[in-house]
Amino acid sequence: MKLFVAGGAGYVGSHTVRALVDAGHEVVVFDNLSAGHAAAVCAGARLVVGDLEDSLLLDDLFGQSRFDAVLHFAAFIEVGESVVSPLKFYHNNVGNSIRLLSAMERHGVKRMVFSSTCATYGTPEKMPISEDTPQNPQSPYARVKLAVEWAMTDSAAAWGLGCVALRYFNAAGAAPDATIGEDHDPETHLIPNVLKVALGQREHVMIFGTDYPTKDGTCVRDYVHVDDLAAAHLRAIETAKGGEFRAYNAGTGTGSSVREVVEAARKVTGHAIPVIESPRRPGDVPELCADADKIKRELGWSARHTDIESIVASAWAWHKSHPKGFEDRPAKC
Repeated sequence: MKLFVAGGAGYVGSHTVRALVDAGHEVVVFDNLSAGHAAAVCAGARLVVGDLEDSLLLDDLFGQSRFDAVLHFAAFIEVGESVVSPLKFYHNNVGNSIRLLSAMERHGVKRMVFSSTCATYGTPEKMPISEDTPQNPQSPYARVKLAVEWAMTDSAAAWGLGCVALRYFNAAGAAPDATIGEDHDPETHLIPNVLKVALGQREHVMIFGTDYPTKDGTCVRDYVHVDDLAAAHLRAIETAKGGEFRAYNAGTGTGSSVREVVEAARKVTGHAIPVIESPRRPGDVPELCADADKIKRELGWSARHTDIESIVASAWAWHKSHPKGFEDRPAKC
């Protein structure tokens, strides 16, 4: 297939692009590089630098290339920033998604996979979280993701869009050859920040809350390897059906606590990794863990990397060889 990948120079997007190219698909990456990296784009894909606000450019590309399907990763992702600047998130994450969907409708492109989030569930009453769990988003970031899911649902009914929303849990890890990995600025994710301590780029890691009702008092999250997420996107885009919206949880079904992540990093890196314990942060949920039975049953997908130590090890290989991220060396396919 000929595929248009919005946000394909970002973390999950770049790993997915590599999987798509390896599967024999023709891929055009569309990214404004505000958070993505040109060096992260697989050599087998074509990079077009542009913004989803530019409807004329979208029409030009869709008119020329006659895409079979779209994968959509382009979005702002910082929850805290969404609280401070909600309209920025509505403008970009919702408004630009509507522009993309409108271009698809104009040019008859009727397959799409969307990068959604488990944050649309809010604070669930029970674990693990299934797709039947009521969606109760508690931040602008989560609400805009759900708004795009609604737009896709209504587009499926109105003009035959075949679409899949993948509700990620915590993306983690890096490619096995350590040529692409996680490079955010600022970095807010736990695993890379723990590894920055081992690299000598930070003095310690903060643990926010040690009195949660979890196995060791710290927050528990479901860490899913980024290459497993890439494989889920490949399955989803190849099976999307016209006129149908489907949503799937993408997680391992296994939760790891903050303390377990830190201990895994100590074993992998051989570094002491000092910690400072602090009070809980407002809004942090004690535990988030996926029920991934539906995606296994319907798409035949399940996470291959389920051990937190191996996930951390793949991330460490990337960070150790690229201590300055993509400034160090370009990626290769």
